[in-house]
Amino acid sequence: MEKHEINGPVHPSSSGSYGRTVRSPAHQPNFNSRAVQEALEHLASVDLSELFNEVKTEYCRATRDLRRCGRYVKYVLNSCGHASLCAECCQRCDLCPICRIPLASGNNRLRLRLFDECIDAGLISRRYGDIFQNKEDRDDQMNADVQQLRVYLNGKTTDVTDICMDETAVSSDAITALLLDEKVVKDWVGEMEKSLCLLHKYSAYLASLSSILEVLESSFKGRPLPQLHDLHHLQESILKTKQHLEIIMWCIRHQFLEHVRSRHANFTSWHNLVRERKSAATARAWPDVVDRSADSTRQDGSLFIEDALANLDIEQACDQELGEESYFAFLLKDSASFSRSKIEGLIGCYPFESLQAAVDILFLRGSSDLVVAKQAIFVYYLFDRHWSRPEEEWRDIVDDFATSFGINRHSLLESFIFYLLDDHTDEALQESFQLLPEISGPTTHPKIARVLLERQNPEVAHMVLRWSGRDDGSQLVSLSEAVTVVWVKVECRLLTEAFTYQRMLCTKVREKNFKYGPSEDGQCRSWMDWTEILVSELCCLCIRRNLVDRIIELPWNSDEEKYIHKCLLDCATDDPSSANGSLLLVFYLQRYRYVEAYQVSLKLWTLEEDFISTHSVNEEFLEVLSRMESCRQRRKSLV
Repeated sequence: MEKHEINGPVHPSSSGSYGRTVRSPAHQPNFNSRAVQEALEHLASVDLSELFNEVKTEYCRATRDLRRCGRYVKYVLNSCGHASLCAECCQRCDLCPICRIPLASGNNRLRLRLFDECIDAGLISRRYGDIFQNKEDRDDQMNADVQQLRVYLNGKTTDVTDICMDETAVSSDAITALLLDEKVVKDWVGEMEKSLCLLHKYSAYLASLSSILEVLESSFKGRPLPQLHDLHHLQESILKTKQHLEIIMWCIRHQFLEHVRSRHANFTSWHNLVRERKSAATARAWPDVVDRSADSTRQDGSLFIEDALANLDIEQACDQELGEESYFAFLLKDSASFSRSKIEGLIGCYPFESLQAAVDILFLRGSSDLVVAKQAIFVYYLFDRHWSRPEEEWRDIVDDFATSFGINRHSLLESFIFYLLDDHTDEALQESFQLLPEISGPTTHPKIARVLLERQNPEVAHMVLRWSGRDDGSQLVSLSEAVTVVWVKVECRLLTEAFTYQRMLCTKVREKNFKYGPSEDGQCRSWMDWTEILVSELCCLCIRRNLVDRIIELPWNSDEEKYIHKCLLDCATDDPSSANGSLLLVFYLQRYRYVEAYQVSLKLWTLEEDFISTHSVNEEFLEVLSRMESCRQRRKSLV
């Protein structure tokens, strides 16, 4: 991906090292020149708070023929420091248009602004100057200003670092030699820490603005004004900025976790590990039988982290449809993660390439209302980055994040369990067993039981359902959740409980349909749909587990038994040598329904004759034929 051209264009490194870039030697600035030395000195010494004034694009405020001049301003007035006059208007004006302070006399009126000084010295590509000077859309100036700030910040970190590593970049000059020392980079990081107080002040300002806008917005409620939409958008932008700023301050306090070792050797190995988890989840996934559900956030074999990021992606898509694309989106446009998010959605961004990428992607996208969900994803990321390392190295970091942002122990452990269940190793699964009793309750995520079932731990899944209070049919749940409960009970051989559960739940759905009409929320519309899916799933799973002889004894009603009939007959059609067709015959005989039993017998006889006539005789066929004949004789005696 093309990066900002500071010190000229960048090209892929021939050394093959991950994420490194080199610059064309033809575009290296001359570090011995006076212009470069002065620009470097100015760039390294500028305070971050002053940098915001430097990046603001200014236009000439002098009056010409009753109109403002409006030309791009490259210079600052030495008398007051304001960038208010272009070079031509400066020659004919005596006062600064902003503060009215007299201009200096002689040729000492102006000096280049820092951005233009860096361009003239060759430290920043000249094409950036052309872009910002030729901006025609003044309404988009905020975007341009922050892009210009990003160029500066890249110049103060990436370029100084590259210069420090360049052995040919030396000078006998004391100032230049100091700037070429790696200490400059370390000092700049230190300046970030010193600026924490200033960032706290900005955060307080944003909180005050948000409160004012909230009161102002409430006064317009119920009045469809166009300005109300703009006010809401401004409020949303301020809240998102404040949330991002607070996370950045936390990262600065912890030096962006540079001193905390990750358990992953590099990003590539981490990315491959996540792909292994995804493959394992897909391979073990049970099919989603609720095909008519509009629950688009859930996928077969999806990881918890994928579902969480998909929810943010949906919210982001809604914002874009409403025309509320954030001005902050461009901050991500130069990262590989942003490209991946455009192609694969936010799901494709995980694992994040760095802590900074995680903060930007999570807190500069999606609605500010989802800040709790974003924090939960960030905690998941921290656990994924450090778990299996000694706890004394990283546990304090996670606990401090939870304390700083008011995350309670339940939510913290929930994110940890989501990570452990995504991890496909037995070690992680056993660790989750120790923590599940502490978080299980009415708010337990319904997917936990399903994942435990898929990982062949139905007893643990059943305990989680019991603790959540959703296993007895006393409360309505989604159809997907109901199917999971039936599966878990059958796997635990609790067939009577499974039968009672589906009966109670379908009765509640029927009562709701009669009272309010069919659901329009994307779930199956009628109680008959619920009955068909739940009874069919119960019967099909019993067929796979050889439990049909037990379910035919249960007191099925007329609505339910037609699905029992269909499942058993379909199974007999697929495999006439199985005993399931004969058990369907027994089902009717137990209920003294001899005519239906006789009809089933004739149907089975026809299926068996067709099977015999369409298969050639061999050793395997003879074995199947022996089993089939045994079933036929027993069935004949019963009839």
